[in-house]
Amino acid sequence: MTTNYLNPKELCPTFGWTHVAVTSGQRTIYISGQVAVDAQGQVVGKGDMRAQAEQAFRNVQIALTAAGATFADVVKTSLFVVGLKPEHVPAIREVRARYVSATTPPTSTLVGVSALVGTEWLIEIEAVAVLPE
Repeated sequence: MTTNYLNPKELCPTFGWTHVAVTSGQRTIYISGQVAVDAQGQVVGKGDMRAQAEQAFRNVQIALTAAGATFADVVKTSLFVVGLKPEHVPAIREVRARYVSATTPPTSTLVGVSALVGTEWLIEIEAVAVLPE
């Protein structure tokens, strides 16, 4: 499998994400939205964006491991944040940086939303990874 990460000069400069990821010869893994809920079904970090981001990324990592993948295989993340404000972004980026590659970060979308299904959830993270056949 090969993945080529592209940042066309005609697009804005990136900081922690890649504009385009092109893959070939792969098996695709889709990770459903992960939130700050532990294996016992308990919300982790109620009211704490950083703690919830950490648990959600940890859950994505667990799901990737179950599929035989790692964060190095992730080509796309989508983050949905309740009531997104500029002051939330540094904490989210700090946590994200511990999981994704700094040299070839995945494509990424960060979306502010009014609510998630769980009333105590502050962040939900989806991921797409690719592995060789």
